[in-house]
This record gives sequence, structure tokens and C-alpha cells, in this order.
Amino acid sequence: MEHCKAPYTLSCGECARLQPLFARIDRLREGRGRVLVAIDGGSASGKTTLAALLARTYGATVVHMDDFFLRPEQRSAQRLREPGGNVDHERFAQEVLAPMRRAEAFLYRPYDCHTRTIGGGVRMTPGDVCVIEGAYSLHPGLEAAYDLRVLLRIDARTQSARILRRNGEAMHERFMREWIPLENLYFEKTGIERRCDVILRALPDGDGALCAWEEDG
Repeated sequence: MEHCKAPYTLSCGECARLQPLFARIDRLREGRGRVLVAIDGGSASGKTTLAALLARTYGATVVHMDDFFLRPEQRSAQRLREPGGNVDHERFAQEVLAPMRRAEAFLYRPYDCHTRTIGGGVRMTPGDVCVIEGAYSLHPGLEAAYDLRVLLRIDARTQSARILRRNGEAMHERFMREWIPLENLYFEKTGIERRCDVILRALPDGDGALCAWEEDG
């Protein structure tokens, strides 16, 4: 998946639906001091938007899983057959999760989706709330490091419409042909819904609202 995302917008009313999520983060902060939150979910479900909201609310440190897609030379047929294998979760665990758990400043090297190479280093210092957002952030090899696991669900019709609006016709076709099937395979094979603490369902767009959720179940 080689795409660059722009965040959606949220109204105050939409934020009110997330109060249960905020309450869970607050309780974890009180008990642990530092909270690592993973936000996984399908394309266009609002992961980047929710991460940005948490950054505004808590001053959270945010890292994007899109920065860790495999480089071309890593994309063997065997690797791509693995559910979630199209991200470099090994490099992510080493460069980000390990120092983040130790509350140490770290430098990581984001993957550039245009040049298909690893770019220059980004230096970050973990805050009290750290957010990892993006598809595959709850890869089974990573999930044990998080304090809170959030999944955003989105129905196929709303997802398709958002991707078309956000990325245009040509990229929409690639999403639907290449990347969405990989995401769905990952969700199915890893049983992600059984492993999450919070599941939010993306609401259909309407009345100018580009991204809103409600608790699922």
C-alpha cells in the first residue's frame, strides 16, 4: 500500500461520541503514567483523523504505520502471503516500539511512498500518550506492546466512496483491486476483532460530516 493520506475533519458533536474512549485513556494514564494506543482498521475508516484528535487532546506522540511499508527489495512472494506481511513490523518494533516503551527519545526512518526508499530520520520524544495509527499496527508481532488496542470498522460502501473522494479514480481502482483485499485477509486471518479493547464503527458520510464513529456493540 503506497498512498499518502489527508485527515478528515471532525465536529464537536462527533467528538462527543468518543468520550468512552477518552475515559479509558484517562484511566490508563492514572494507573500507568504513559499509555501506548494502537489504532488499526480499514482504509478510510478515520485512523489518521482519530490519531490527530488524540494529538490535539493529549499532546500525543503519533507515529504512522504507513511509514513502515516494505521496500521493493523486501517484497518476496513468501512475505506477501503472510497476513500483514506487507509492513516491516520488525523494523517498526526495533526503531519505534522498543524505545517508546522505555520512554526514550528515538529516531526512525519513514518509508517514502514516492521514491520507494527509506527517507531521512525523524526524531521523536514519547509523551504521556503515544499513538500508533494505521493498518497493520495490531500485527500479532506488535500487539503485546500496547496498552490500548482500538479497531475502526467501516462498511464497504462508505469505504469505497471515501477512497474515491480522497484519492481519485485511478487510485481508487488500485485500492479496491490490490490493497483492500490484503487488509481484509489480515483482519480475517489474525482475528483482530477478538484482540481489540475498543471497536468503533465508522458512520456513513452525510450532512458534511467526513468522519464520525460510534461504539460497536
